[in-house]
Amino acid sequence: MPEISRFLRIVIAMFYREHGPPHFHAFYGGYRITVEIESGGVTGTFPRRALAHVQEWRELHKSELLEDWRLASDRKPMNKIPPLE
Repeated sequence: MPEISRFLRIVIAMFYREHGPPHFHAFYGGYRITVEIESGGVTGTFPRRALAHVQEWRELHKSELLEDWRLASDRKPMNKIPPLE
């Protein structure tokens, strides 16, 4: 699972060759969610404040996330995405 970003103890990752709508995974402590890139839809549970940070970061980096999704679909190395500041 390649890590593409890390901020505020939140790890953002994408898996190679996944199916379904473009999405990424976020990990924080013992929590894990899947987030759709376009809609921001979430599967799983996350602390409210950490989820707000993930959604803010997703909005700021949507085009980069979609590019990484395309790269992952082709099994190519993904780009790191800057953390939330």
